[in-house]
Amino acid sequence: MEHAATSPALHQPIHAEPGIAVLDVTIPVYNEELDLAECVRRLHLHLTQHFPYSFAITVADNASTDGTLEIAEGLSREFEEVSVMHLAEKGRGNALRSVWEASKSPILAYMDVDLSTDLKALEPLVAPLVSGHSDLAIGTRLSRGSQVVRGPKREIISRCYNLLLRGLLQANFSDAQCGFKAIRSDVAQLLLPHTSDPAWFFDTELLVLAERCGLRVHEVPVDWTDDPNSKVDVVATAVADLRGMARVSKELVNGRIPVQQLRSALARPSLVSEAEEPGSTAKQGLLGQLIRFGVVGVASTVLYLLLFVMFRWVADAQLANAAALLLSAIANTAVNRTFTFGHRGTTGAVRHQFHGLLVFGLGWALSAGALWGVHQLGSPSRMVEIIAVVLANLIATLVKFLLFRLWVFRAAPDQETTSIGTEKLLKKGIKHIQEEA
Repeated sequence: MEHAATSPALHQPIHAEPGIAVLDVTIPVYNEELDLAECVRRLHLHLTQHFPYSFAITVADNASTDGTLEIAEGLSREFEEVSVMHLAEKGRGNALRSVWEASKSPILAYMDVDLSTDLKALEPLVAPLVSGHSDLAIGTRLSRGSQVVRGPKREIISRCYNLLLRGLLQANFSDAQCGFKAIRSDVAQLLLPHTSDPAWFFDTELLVLAERCGLRVHEVPVDWTDDPNSKVDVVATAVADLRGMARVSKELVNGRIPVQQLRSALARPSLVSEAEEPGSTAKQGLLGQLIRFGVVGVASTVLYLLLFVMFRWVADAQLANAAALLLSAIANTAVNRTFTFGHRGTTGAVRHQFHGLLVFGLGWALSAGALWGVHQLGSPSRMVEIIAVVLANLIATLVKFLLFRLWVFRAAPDQETTSIGTEKLLKKGIKHIQEEA
């Protein structure tokens, strides 16, 4: 595959100009007068003692109404590496966009003011960006190597959110919401103008755009401790995130975000040719597909049960069943698309999800019918409800596999195999004509 030439500075080791800090760490704050001073002093001490490069700390005050701004200005007088940017409007996205667009440092990072993430992960976060190995880096709480202390509610919400990202936006990163990220400035200056979320969804929007543009995202397992005094409204944030996913999906489809142009300027060269990079790897072995489908099915059933039990706390059985089945179906289709049936890239992803939702309708009808049946017999216990929906889903699974194999993910020879074969034949024909000449 031929790629447009990228800027010589991209994907190369960074070189900071004299007097410019290599790393600029942004701390967005809103009414954090109680925690800000301790946070900045702790971060400054860590960077001074352990970080091998020059650094700056920028406090982004998001229109605080308490003494946060005064404390930040005092810290800037206390430490020459600390500066303050005051913003008239709230929003983490607005804060990061404003600071990063103005910063001259080649590496830009941010972290939450509560410092929930262990600072020992900061150097591993930044190192691959400095070397040119990666373009963005994120801390992840969902890696096997991570150590996380937080309640089950936040854990479930976080994992469900990231599963939705994989299903709806074909995201490959594992943790979009961890407040511990870094990006190369040369990459940020090209991506930031195409982001628009002013608040918490900004992180996700930036990561999705980066992946679509062919950039490399490095993930660092982190040790993370939940802040019990966090001011984040989980429900409001979740709703805003869902709206953000819908907006970004629409913008990617209608072309508002110029992905192809950005990809030409930013993407790393591919190691394989276009002819070797079809939309499907054609994992057509029946036994292998059955095994992979079974593994995904077990994982999806566990996810479904967790969601059903969680939703059952606040909704009736039918609503809880529909919501749990919908979310688990989106995740199931996304994983089966890649893992079971070998489809890579974004080609056909929306169509696959649409067809997957039609298959989901069949599963919902079976499980809804099972719930209706047991309720006609009296007032079943929660365990009886769970057994009924599990049995219904087992039946639906058999039908789902057949539909996935024969319809949803069936290779289209006229669009995939045939086009590749035709291209090879044309090349051979041209070569033969040249030899004859």
